[in-house]
Parts: sequence; structure tokens; C-alpha cells
Amino acid sequence: MERPNAWKGYTKKDVKELNKLSREYREFLDEGKTERECVNKAVSMAKAAGYENLADIVAAGKKLKQGDKVYSVGMKKMVSLFQIGKRPLEDGMAILGAHIDSPRLDIKQNPLYEEGGFAYLDTHYYGGIKKYQWVTLPLAIHGVIIKKDGTVQDVNIGEEESDPVFCVTDLLIHLAGERMEKKANKVIEGEELDILFGSIPLKDEEKDAVKRGVLDILKEKYDMAEEDFLSAELEVVPAGKAREAGIDSSMIMGYGQDDRVCAFTSLKAMLDVEDTDHTTCCLLVDKEEIGSVGATGMKSKIFENTVAEILNCMGEYSELSLRRCLSNSKMLSSDVSAAYDPTFKAVYEPNNAAYFGKGMVFNKYTGSRGKSGSNDANAEYISTIRRILDDHKVCYQTAELGKVDIGGGGTIAYIMALYGMEVVDCGVAVLNMHAPWEVVSKADVYETMKGYVIFLEDVFRK
Repeated sequence: MERPNAWKGYTKKDVKELNKLSREYREFLDEGKTERECVNKAVSMAKAAGYENLADIVAAGKKLKQGDKVYSVGMKKMVSLFQIGKRPLEDGMAILGAHIDSPRLDIKQNPLYEEGGFAYLDTHYYGGIKKYQWVTLPLAIHGVIIKKDGTVQDVNIGEEESDPVFCVTDLLIHLAGERMEKKANKVIEGEELDILFGSIPLKDEEKDAVKRGVLDILKEKYDMAEEDFLSAELEVVPAGKAREAGIDSSMIMGYGQDDRVCAFTSLKAMLDVEDTDHTTCCLLVDKEEIGSVGATGMKSKIFENTVAEILNCMGEYSELSLRRCLSNSKMLSSDVSAAYDPTFKAVYEPNNAAYFGKGMVFNKYTGSRGKSGSNDANAEYISTIRRILDDHKVCYQTAELGKVDIGGGGTIAYIMALYGMEVVDCGVAVLNMHAPWEVVSKADVYETMKGYVIFLEDVFRK
């Protein structure tokens, strides 16, 4: 089944709206290169749209009613938004759920050392990366330093033109003969992904003079001692802004589009929708790239606890009401899919691949090999999704993540399906997935945003 290319049906008005959305999206990428930054940006957007902090509602003993809009932040790394609908919460919610963590390098707790006249920061990579892709790139450091007295120091170095940038060094080609014989996953080892951090020695210091000079700079700029690395969360990401790509400016190239392209479109759809029968929810979580573990991952109880608080603020809480609410909900696990790349066509099955420009992508199942680890969505649910998207002329396609026995990947879908709710994976096709710079189609971002709006408004319609 050949799916239409969305670009061919666009009017001048469509293109204008598409480019406006793309500008907002690039801004979101630039301001949200870490989970904490994404949460801050999402909360700012939510407040501007009239959302209130659920914690304030609970503390004041207020009640929630139809039309109320609230958000809840979990440990500054995940956020959920709710707009209370007309029907009881027991009848379920329409949920858009994406993740806001992306592959990167994390600074270790005891990272700073000197060798050969250079100061380095030791790192541990986060998520699935090709390690060789991270050498010789301009890199930035984002994060927070939390001192023993609780003082918080935000860090963002490398994004302004006046900032220094950092890099992981690589061996010059003239001396790399033996190394070039290694397998790709061994050309650069994990312990070699150390950040070049400084090179000026401190005067009158004989031992670790460069390291001492770096520590003086950290003290002067951030009032930071070496021990403060112990309670810091510092993430190393590609430096620079997201850009339009292609001579026709039809694409967007930027860091962290897996899965912030779905986080942004989910959030925008949530803020655009008003007055629905069922409560709507946008859920942006952490830790998906390492298995959705930890207190801010989808496997935690934070979301379940938040829904319990919502029910309680509506005077409807009971354990049974909570279970009914979750099991009656319908969800799009808003996550990216692999775009067909003709350069590497041998790993794709063309009839079941996602193509640029053909709209939002549905993966009925993910997982690997024999669908292991996937949520295999029900045909009845897929039928409902098809109907509402076709009714509103949203461009969409279906795909798998590569050929059988070659591809594979996970999302948060199977975790939410444990509650008994209907869930299917749906998002944007991405080229260069998990690379420092990823590419998406503007048309797919636009169609996905439209599809998410229709889902929130119509998924419960009979």
C-alpha cells in the first residue's frame, strides 16, 4: 500500500503553519538538551496556557473540576499535564506519552584528572550510541551542581559563541593503521570518551598544574570545589543549535530528536486541545534510553501516584477508581521510528518501512526478533485510530524497525499496557537515530502534531 506524500497536498497556508511549528520546535530543541531543561521548558509553556501546579492544589486543599488544567513535576526530570474532562476519571484518559532523555555522555562523579599536560573529564556514556560518532565534535556541558548546603548552580557551557567548547580527541589518520583494523564498536572504547577540558598550567605548581588551574577557574566561575562533582549532574551534548536541513529547507537537523520531537508535538497538542469529554494527559518521562528504570522512568510509580492525587482532588479516589481509570485509558506511546535510508537499504523491508514526508508513523509492535519485549497493539484499537485520522485527513503510515531478525527497539508502550489500557507506538520517522545529529522531516512533525490533537479530541468517539 503506497501512502501519499504529505508535501504534495499542502496549500500555502499549510506550509506557513508548518514552518511556524518548525521554528517553535527548533527553539524547544535548543532550550531542552537535558531532561531538566525539557521539564523547565514544558512547565513554562504549560503555565502560559493556564496550567497550575498540582502540588499547590493539593497543599491548599482545593478541589479539581471539569476544565481545570494542572501539571505535576517528578524530581525535576519528568512532567505530566492533565486537563479535566466532562466524564468521570474512571472512564479513562486520552494519554500522549513521550520520553525526554536522549543518548549522551555523562560526567563521572570523580572525573577530573591530568595527563600529558592536559586536563580531562572522565565520562560514562548514556544510552545506545556508536562511540566513534562522538569524537572531534564541538561539545557542550549542561546540568546542575548541587552543593552540600543545597545551593544549586546551573551549568550551560558551549552554546554561546563566546563560550568555549569541548571535545573527545581522535587518533590522527597517519598513526591509525592498526586501530582502523578494529571492529566499529572497538575503534573507540567507552573509557576513551574523555572530555578535553584544559591545558594551561598554574604557575608555581609542580604536580597536576593544569588540573589546579582548571579547579581555580571552576571556583571563580561556579564557586565549585572538586568534591562538588560528587553531587553534580553534568551531561555532555553536541554544541550548537538545531538547523533547517536540505536546499529546500524541508528537514530539521538537531540533537536529541529521539524522542524530543514526540515530546514537543505531544506537549503542543495537549496545550491546543480544549473542552474534551474525557480527561486528557501528556506525560513526558525520563530514563527510556536505559530501560525506563529509576524514580523518573516509566517503570516507577510516579505517574500512578499522580493520577491518584488527581482522583483525590476530585473527591473520587479509591483503589478501584484508580485501577478503572488506568485500564480504561487509551494511549499513544509517542516515540520515534526509523526512517528508510536508501544508503543502507539492505536492513529495511521497503513495504514496512517509514518514509520521510508520509506523515506520522505507527509501529503496531516494536521489540526484537520474535516481537520480544514489545506491546503488540490490538487490531480493534488500530481500527479506531485509522478511522479518526482518515476522518480528519491526517497523513500517517505504518512501519517496523528494520527487517525481521535485524531490527529491534523498545519504548514505554509495554509498561503502560500492563494496566490493561490500549496502547500503540506512534511518532516521527528519524534519520541518524541515536547519532549526535539526527534528521526529521518538517512535514512529519506537522502531521504528527495534527494527529496527536485528533487523538486527544476523538479517540473515545464511537
